[in-house]
Amino acid sequence: MTTRLMRGITKKKTILDLSAIKISEPYTLKQALKDSNWTQAIDIEITALHRNHTWDLVKQPSDVNIIGCKWVYKLKHKLDGSIERYKAKLVAKRYNQTHGFDYFETFSPVVKAATIRIILTITLSFSGKFDNLMFIMLS
Repeated sequence: MTTRLMRGITKKKTILDLSAIKISEPYTLKQALKDSNWTQAIDIEITALHRNHTWDLVKQPSDVNIIGCKWVYKLKHKLDGSIERYKAKLVAKRYNQTHGFDYFETFSPVVKAATIRIILTITLSFSGKFDNLMFIMLS
């Protein structure tokens, strides 16, 4: 299968900033490494992946497909339109994976404490009390 990216056909994302400077998000690692802000964002992401023990390096078994990965870049903006931060994520190319063959489990995001507080507040406002509810709130 040949994709548009493989043929070199890309569509640049441009964001209008209030300072009237066009800033585009890179599509390739080569483009990102030219800007120190994106390089710093990549370093932060790699550090977080190592700190969280996201993967283990092992020798490649002969009966397993290798799943590629790519960098995804996104600018995060403040309410006034100025740049808040540069965000880089390393993502797997999931379209090459087969459940039960390439992977056996999936990642489930963790609920934030703020979400639990909101749900509890709504529940209390409607029912007024909790019966036999025990939970641990980690902050």
